[in-house]
Amino acid sequence: MRTYFTTNLSAIRRTVQASFGLFTLYVGFQFFQFYQWAMGQGAYVPRPPAVEAFLPISALMGLKRFVYTGEFDPVHPAGLVILMAALSISLLARKGFCGWICPVGFASHLAQWLSGKLHIQFRLPNWLSFLLSGFKYILLAFFLYVIVWSMDVAAITSFLQTPYNVGADAKMLQFFLAPSTITIFVLSFLVVVSFFLTNFWCRFLCPYGALLGLVAYFSPLTIHRDAAQCISCQKCDRQCPGGIRVSQKTNVRSPECIGCLECIAVCPKEKCLSLRGPAKSPLAAWLLPAVTVAVFLAFWVLALFSGHWHSKVSPEIFRQIYQMVEDISHPAY
Repeated sequence: MRTYFTTNLSAIRRTVQASFGLFTLYVGFQFFQFYQWAMGQGAYVPRPPAVEAFLPISALMGLKRFVYTGEFDPVHPAGLVILMAALSISLLARKGFCGWICPVGFASHLAQWLSGKLHIQFRLPNWLSFLLSGFKYILLAFFLYVIVWSMDVAAITSFLQTPYNVGADAKMLQFFLAPSTITIFVLSFLVVVSFFLTNFWCRFLCPYGALLGLVAYFSPLTIHRDAAQCISCQKCDRQCPGGIRVSQKTNVRSPECIGCLECIAVCPKEKCLSLRGPAKSPLAAWLLPAVTVAVFLAFWVLALFSGHWHSKVSPEIFRQIYQMVEDISHPAY
């Protein structure tokens, strides 16, 4: 007998994603108000630390520095916390961060849902999907080479303290406030193609997701298919946002699995697909999103109460750097 969770999984997932998505919009609006204050155009509004979630390169640098020195990045600590939370979630509950929290994942889910209603989804051949998915790993390899391999701790520490890094969030905002023609074209292309190719950005271009996918490969949680129960309807294949041929696998360990559990929800055979742990026995499907959200919130609470959430940079310093951020170029190393 199906549980309430599996019967209503898609709606529950959209609700969880929408909650984080709305929070992201609130953070963006609050940061915009802080930016306006910094530029002398409005009243003071505190800078929201969560905006640093959109600075993954700085967070990756902060992570290497933390591993080698045990010291938190004082400039963008929340970005480091969010990266550590996402990595921990991947290790425990697959790419649950991508499937249940990430606002880009939410937008991709909505595009998949709408395109499914319009019957305009297009499925790529296996070989082409595999080839295109390599792009995000190439991007990840580039960033890992530059940051993890090439930059030593002294260079990273120096970079994190530069005005360029301090004002990186303002540069990001300016990128969207005054997009170039090329930017508008690229963003429009990504939006349009996402309606025809499920999870286009996440599957083929996102280096962050590539990193989480590699970590998730070692997660104890997997989607298990009981071949004896399978009727080969392939509904799970068509529903999977990662393009995984679930109907051809016994255990899904693919780095493309985002832990959305949509395959379990759509399967017409009750005991065919299930969530499994190290003991190999079926687990309640709600456990994966519960662990995902709990770990994410736990990192936030611990960082907040330990003083590792808010930046040590004063609002006045942010204000000074924001006012000259257009003239600040990337430091050479």
